[in-house]
Amino acid sequence: MSTDETFTPIEELGYEEARDELAEIVTTLEHGGLDLDASLALWERGEALATRCEEHLRGARERIEAVISEKSADSDDEDDD
Repeated sequence: MSTDETFTPIEELGYEEARDELAEIVTTLEHGGLDLDASLALWERGEALATRCEEHLRGARERIEAVISEKSADSDDEDDD
C-alpha cells in the first residue's frame, strides 16, 4: 500500500475487496507515522472505497426489494383468482 500505482481501480473492486482494503487503510492511518501527503492520499482512497461499498450495498438492497416486491405482486395476483 505504498503508492497509487499498486492500487486496483476502485470501480473494479467487489464489495469484499473494497471493504478489506478500507479496513487496511483505517489500520494504517490509526498507527500513524505517515507524512501528511501519504496520509491524505490514503484518506482519499478510503473515502472512495467507502463510497464503493455503499454502492454495492445499495445495489444489493435494491435487488432484494425488487424480489420482495415481485413476490408480493405474485401473491396479490393469486389472491385475485
